[in-house]
Amino acid sequence: MNGPVVVGFDGSPESLAATDWAAREAQRRGLPLELLQAWPWPKTDVLGTDEAISWSRQRLAAREAELRAALTGTDVTSAHVPKDPVEALEAAGRSATLLVLGSRGLGIVRGFLVGSVSHQLLRRAACPVVLVRADTPPSPGGAAGDIVVGVDLNHPCDDLLAFAFEVAGLRAAPLRIVHGWEPPVGSEYLSPTAADGTARDLSAVDRDRLDALLADWRSRCPDVDAAARLVKASPAAALVDASETADLVVVGRHVRHRPLGTHLGPVAHAAVHHIGCPVAVVPHE
Repeated sequence: MNGPVVVGFDGSPESLAATDWAAREAQRRGLPLELLQAWPWPKTDVLGTDEAISWSRQRLAAREAELRAALTGTDVTSAHVPKDPVEALEAAGRSATLLVLGSRGLGIVRGFLVGSVSHQLLRRAACPVVLVRADTPPSPGGAAGDIVVGVDLNHPCDDLLAFAFEVAGLRAAPLRIVHGWEPPVGSEYLSPTAADGTARDLSAVDRDRLDALLADWRSRCPDVDAAARLVKASPAAALVDASETADLVVVGRHVRHRPLGTHLGPVAHAAVHHIGCPVAVVPHE
């Protein structure tokens, strides 16, 4: 997709970090960068006065100018829209390649403090959404460490892997594909010998499926240094543990067409609450 990289901006430290990350990503991809500031306050609100609006526009224009000066050959624009942030960013995401949002960290706990805007966009955006913390350090020289992607072998994951391989290829970064598995419910009631045999059989099947998946994607993307890891743990725990040395973690979100439900699965939920590096949530069928 050749749409812009769109990043939410409100002047906070989190949004400044997000614009830095988005700028580097737009430059890697050769795509335009768009800073989007939603300003929904009515005239009756102090933040809706002409003075407040003028101040917010000046701050946005200054950030746009900073990034344009720093990025060679990248088209940088900004938009100040009088809309609700979720509405504005969701609309922008329909034609964007990527949405990037800043999010506060949880102090001494890894992960993100996900506000209502981020939470709704993670569930509803049509394109991948990346969360960036204010304390996310820039990658030296534009290089990156490992890219980690969590997969569920029981569901299609082509969109998820396509995104992860693309990101790793753009960075010339190693890609680690992680699949967590758990013994079936009720196996704890089997004898130790039977339980061990069942676990070996299941892990062997999953290992073969994971190896076949890896071989397929290696043939599609031979320039990416990709490896697969089968972990006996819950998928969420396996992904959180694998994120320790990652520069980006990629998780999927199944697109659900029913109106009710959280629309954000347990693995994606765990990732945004317990992983400290940037997290990309990729919608897929």
